[in-house]
Amino acid sequence: MQLNKPLAIFDLDNTLLAGDSDYLWGRFLIEQGLVDGAYYERENQRYYEEYTRGTLDIFEFLAFALKPLAANDLTTLRALHSLYMRDKILPIITRDARALLQQHRNQGHTLMIITATNRFITEPIAMELDVPYLLATDPEMVNNRYTGRVVGVPCFREGKVTRLEQWLKQNGQNLAQSWFYSDSHNDLPLLERVTHPVAVNPDPTLETHATAKQWPILRFATAAR
Repeated sequence: MQLNKPLAIFDLDNTLLAGDSDYLWGRFLIEQGLVDGAYYERENQRYYEEYTRGTLDIFEFLAFALKPLAANDLTTLRALHSLYMRDKILPIITRDARALLQQHRNQGHTLMIITATNRFITEPIAMELDVPYLLATDPEMVNNRYTGRVVGVPCFREGKVTRLEQWLKQNGQNLAQSWFYSDSHNDLPLLERVTHPVAVNPDPTLETHATAKQWPILRFATAAR
């Protein structure tokens, strides 16, 4: 990697995607009959609402969200993810998102997705979007099987800053002329750190903040292809 190329960093859920991949994975598990439907739907919705309000306990949520990974072997999980990509994710990748990524590629920027959603869910999405670097919450794996626990710092709120700083140090990079695109007020700690913060379909709290700071606000189409 060429050192000190400008970084173009993207949140994933409700930014590059017209939806939330973590929430949709929960809905997919319900549809597949792999979890208790009523319980999982209720808890999935509750955690999503807590996220949008900014009150989410990330460790409590991860204990819930990573349990299905621990309950299934990798072969089963990969087969499930292939269906999930086809049915839930490909339909919510917008033309606007692909065009924005290409715009930064054309400028020679280094592309990165940074997301609280775990790596099992998000790594194939980053590959589909042809984004070479992904910082995500890392689920623990022992003997080729997920344990239901987390490795390291969850990539959420201030944790995104921590994880990015670790990556920058390891890769000899910096945030000079960096970009970060997000829809969520939960990402304000990182938005405040980059050279070019951009709000994409922002939630009300982020929109108020972005307007006050005179940050650009993008309105992506909510329909995909």
